[in-house]
Parts: sequence; structure tokens; C-alpha cells
Amino acid sequence: MNETHLLKISGELALSPGQVRATAELLGGGATVPFIARYRKEATGSLDEVAVTAVRDRMEQLLELDQRRDSILKAMEERGQLTEELQEKMQAAETLAVLEDLYLPFRPKRRTRATIAREKGLEPLARRLFEQGDLDPEAAADAFVDPEKGVESAEQALAGARDIIAEWISEEETARARMRDYFAHQAVFRSKIITGKEQEGSKYRDYFDWEEPVTAAPSHRILALRRGEKEGFLILRVLPPEEGALELLDALFVKGAGPASRQVQLAVHDGYKRLLSPAMETEVRLETKKRADEEAIRVFAENLRQLLLASPLGEKRILAIDPGFRTGCKVVCLDSQGQLLHHETIYLLSEKSSAQAGDRLRELLDRWAFEAVAIGNGTAGRETEAFVRGLALPRDLPIIMVNESGASIYSASEVAREEFPDQDVTVRGSVSIGRRLLDPLAELVKIDPKSIGVGQYQHDVEPGALKRGLDDVVVSCVNRVGVEVNTASKQLLTYVSGLGPQLAKGIVEFRNSHGPFRSREALRQVPRLGPKAFEQAAGFLRIRSGENPLDGSAVHPESYPLVDAMARDLGCAVADLLRDEDLRHRIDVNRYVSDQAGLPTLQDILAELAKPGRDPRERFETFQFAEGVEKIEDVRPGMKLPGVVTNLTAFGAFVDIGVHQDGLVHVSEMADRFVKNPAEVVKVQQRVMVTVLDVDLTRKRISLSLKNGSPAQAGGAKKTDKQRPERRPEKEVKKQEQFFNNPFAAAFAKK
Repeated sequence: MNETHLLKISGELALSPGQVRATAELLGGGATVPFIARYRKEATGSLDEVAVTAVRDRMEQLLELDQRRDSILKAMEERGQLTEELQEKMQAAETLAVLEDLYLPFRPKRRTRATIAREKGLEPLARRLFEQGDLDPEAAADAFVDPEKGVESAEQALAGARDIIAEWISEEETARARMRDYFAHQAVFRSKIITGKEQEGSKYRDYFDWEEPVTAAPSHRILALRRGEKEGFLILRVLPPEEGALELLDALFVKGAGPASRQVQLAVHDGYKRLLSPAMETEVRLETKKRADEEAIRVFAENLRQLLLASPLGEKRILAIDPGFRTGCKVVCLDSQGQLLHHETIYLLSEKSSAQAGDRLRELLDRWAFEAVAIGNGTAGRETEAFVRGLALPRDLPIIMVNESGASIYSASEVAREEFPDQDVTVRGSVSIGRRLLDPLAELVKIDPKSIGVGQYQHDVEPGALKRGLDDVVVSCVNRVGVEVNTASKQLLTYVSGLGPQLAKGIVEFRNSHGPFRSREALRQVPRLGPKAFEQAAGFLRIRSGENPLDGSAVHPESYPLVDAMARDLGCAVADLLRDEDLRHRIDVNRYVSDQAGLPTLQDILAELAKPGRDPRERFETFQFAEGVEKIEDVRPGMKLPGVVTNLTAFGAFVDIGVHQDGLVHVSEMADRFVKNPAEVVKVQQRVMVTVLDVDLTRKRISLSLKNGSPAQAGGAKKTDKQRPERRPEKEVKKQEQFFNNPFAAAFAKK
């Protein structure tokens, strides 16, 4: 990293140059974000994953800018266009937009109207007009009339000269900068329905005649408008008031009121309408799309994080059921490690066989002494749950509804075929439902995050940026929780810091051939797992009951000598430190501070000794939907129902209340105050109590409210004046009501 970039990132992110430099050096040396945040706190000043990721991303953006700059300078030098002044300007350009503006006049072009005018020899006339002195344009143009060159009259000569001036204006650096700023602050989204598409495009009816400032448009509405345009229902323009734009350009280029100035003004207006305005509109559309993508990815990533870090039931024997009416329920029996013991199809919901089905289910429960029952929440889920609860099973046996989004994707995937080559997709899907209850993180990493169902407009955002954002979240979650190396799947190991698909595959193959790993040190024997990969991965891999008691903790092997020294100074074994709190209290960490290990690392070590290998996820709590409310027809306004948050969007939260159709808590119904971001109030997988506001059976929509029902508001301190409900601006209320009444928004959020 050069010094200029270092200082720029330092200023932008409010970090010290030393923090940025250390982070950049670690990233450049192949260190991963989780490793840097967890095990290199002394070097970075305890930067967390968010800050390290921000440094990484900004470094890459600046590198991209440098690469484009080098490419432009090389091309211009080869063509003999590069001057010392221009090179200095390009070296000082801080954004791609400014760099491209500088290059635009010199970039090879297709044949334009200005190019044709130059071929006719009209550039000298354009220069004389542009000077706007005491000039008679008609008389000056007469000298350029040349039928052999295609200039038949003075008016044709003036038109060609204006074409040249229009291009100059559209490519002038200051003009583009002023217009870019004007468009950014004054442009308005305007959409209209294409004539004749009203009925076919009815889901876009709120946008048939829509207008909204670019600065105020939220991400989900930008993506909705663009989708409506892409699907051929809407005409979408992004333009500011034309009068203001022309006034800005006139002030820049029109220097008087004489005949020559009037010619220049004509060229200015033509250049704006024909060249500059379309270019700026394209830039604004790209910039707002980028902004909308970033927000959609942020929402998706945060939802995914909450889902991946959902509470695991833990190592329990599970009977998992994938419900079905006509085809029966696919029942699988899993051991405490999630291994398949048995599977069969039982027709629980058939009138003729329900009694026998109940007996068979009891037999399975008794045979393997299951500790929980997992039921998929898809079609027939509530009916299956009611049937199982009616079997008079032990009261301490949890019967849990499991979100099965993406299970069908997994069941048909190469991963599932590799795990269960002899089983059909129905068995694989049922196994996935059961394993999600055991450990959501370990099972969900096998599925493309886009298929899990917690995104917002994920099919409209840039695929590469989405994949990277979601991969970052999966990596963060996997390494935060840690991975048991002797039971982890190849897919789970792939996301461990420093590994990847090939090393993950190598670890599984080595484990299968040589038996369980007895120590972290034994990982060095895995082919192609070198010192760097070991350094990055070892701290995040767990080996329970390993040869070294620290192998089951997050203490990195590089810190084992420190813990050995602590134990030796206390005259005890390392295992004693893990068991005895009094011994740990006697450790004076200041005695062990060194250049390699400072107080942050030592404090992390003490925390791990107190709870080695602790799982940061919350404790699992059972949940049950309201009895007797199993389909949308059972739902009535005014009901208070328990539910689970399944998805967050920019305009609200979707809540599963157990009727196969999630209800929407619009952002205006999330609290007795103005809420800008639903994540301020709830998170994915959170249990909530909601009130039913409205049920639309025709459109299958349920409107819910969290007011007076949200855990986030219950049991809190008495509100101060600053905490009292705020009066929302009338404009914002109107917007929220429009979203709330828009079925399109809800439908597309679920996609």
C-alpha cells in the first residue's frame, strides 16, 4: 500500500495510519479477516471484523482506480496525447468518475456529429464562435461554405460548428462535475406505465405515475422501479429540472448577449439535451443502483448472520418429519451427530391410516429414545404438528417447527448426492430439516445463501457483490462459532479461515483414512496444509478431548507456551487452569506481556480458559404457534399470536405465525415511535407476539403489528421525554402507508 492510500483510508475510516498499515500488511501476507480480528489485536489496535473488512474493501477500490489510471496514461502516452499538466491532473484524480472525465476528450470515439463537422473543416469556425467576441456568425460562416465538403450554406456551417461546441461542453471537466453534483441533488425518479400494460403490470400500479427525489428514494423502491422497467411495464427516467441545468451551463459558457453568444447558447442547450443529460442520467442510474445494491446486500447479510447464528439444539437424537398430504410424511431418524439411522414414509394425515401411523410413530420414538421431534414448516406442517402433539407423547419431548426454506435446493444438490448417494431427494430434505435443529450453521452452509429466503430483491442486485457480501458473513459466523474438526462436513470446513475447498476436502479424506485427529498439531500432517494455512485455521478448529486440553478452545497454538508458563508459575497443569476458577484469578497477566502478546491477547486467553470452546450463540428455547390457528382462514383481526421473524426488509419484518403465509409488520407498525430500520426493533429468528391488523384472503396478505407486543418494548424502563413517540413527518407517513398497501413490496421481498 502506498502512503497516499494509507492516509486516505485512515481519514475516511477514522483509523490511525498505523492501524491501516498493519491491517494492509497482514492482508497482503495472506491473513484472513477473522484471523486478523481475533488473533492480531496488538498489531491492528483491536480492530474488529467490520473495520478490517472496510480496510480490505477500500484497498481494493483504490487498487482498481490505480490500475485504470495506469491503463489510461499508457494509452494516451502511446497516442502522443499526454501532457505534463494532464498527467498531474490524472494522478490527482481521487475517483473513477473524475479520471474518466479527464480522459473523455481523448478517448477514441465512434463517428459523431462533431467528428463529421471536423472532417468538413468546421473546427476553426467553432473556435471563433466559442470565443464570443465581436463576431458576425453568418459572415464568418460564409468562408466555410464548401459544397465539395458537404457544406452547402452558412447555416450548415454554423450547425456543424455548434455540434463541435456541444461536444466540447459535454466533455468539459468542470461542466461534468457541476452537472454530476446537480443531478445527484436535484434529479427525480419518474415512472409511468407503458400504455396497454396496465392490467398485465398491475403489481406495479403504485408506480404507474410515480415521482420521487433521488436523494429520498429507498433501496427497495429503486430496485422495484428498475425491475418494472426491465420487465417492460414501466418507463423510467431520472432527471433534474431542465431549467436549472441549462442556467448552470449558460453561466459557465455563455459570455454575453451578442450573436456569437447566442450561437454558443444554442450549442450549450443542444449539448445538454443530446449528450450531457443522457450521460449524467446513466451515471445517476448506475450510482443509485449501486447504492440500492449495497443496502439490499447489507439487509440480506445481516438477516443471514442472524439466521446462521440461530440457537442450536445441540447433540440430541432427532426424529425429523417432512410433512405431506397426498405423498405422506417423510420420516427420518438421526443420531446425536446427525447421521441417518432409518427412514420411511408414514401417512399421518390419512383418515384410513392415521391410527396405524400414530402407533408407528410411537414405535420409532421408543426404539431410539429420541430427544426431540423436528417438523418442517411447509405444506401440511401445522397439521402434522397437531397430529404429533395429539399422540400424548412425553411432555418433556420438544416438538419443534423448523424453517425448511432451501431444503429442496439442498436435497437436489451435489453436496446432498455426495452425502446420501443411495437416497432420494425426499429423504435428503428430511435429513436437512432435522440437522437444522441440531445445528443451523453446520447445515445451512451447504446451501447457496440466496436460496435460504432471508433476502430482499437478491435477484436484482449485482451477483458478484452479493456473493462476496454473503460469503463474508458465512466466513465470519463459522469462525466465530468454531468448528469441531472431527465431525465437520467438507462444506463447513471450507469456510474456516485459511482453508477453502481443497484443504477442507483434504482434511476430511485424511480423517477418513487415519481416524479422528488427536491434536491440532496432527493437522500439519494433512497434505498441502502448510504453515500459513495452519496458522490461519488452527485457532478456529476444535478437537474435543484432544491430547492438549487447549485444543478444544479458541486459544491459538501459538499461545500454548504462554498458558504453559502460567500453569508452571502456579505449580499446576493446564487442565487445572480450565477447571479451577481460583487458580485463574491468581494469574497476573501483566507478567506475560511481550512484543508478541499484549493485554488484548492475554485477556482473550483468560476468557477462553474460563469457558473453553464456548458457543457464542444463544441458548435454544422451544417455541409453539397458537393452537387452532393453522391456516390463513383461521386468522382474525385483533388476534394476538406468537410468531417467529423470518425476514427483515427495508420496509418491515415478515413473521411466521404458523399458517403457511408470513404476515408483514410494516415499519410503521413496529413500535410506538418512528422506526427507520426494522433491525432496530427485531432480528431474524426472534420470537415475537404480534397483533393481527388485517387479513386479505384474496391476495393472501396478513397485516400485523408489533406495537404493545414487541419484546423490545416489554419490561423496559419508563420513557423519558427523549424516548417518547416522535411525530413522523407527514410525507414519511404517506410513503409508509403507500408501501403498507402495496402487495408488490411484500411479494418481492419474499423473493
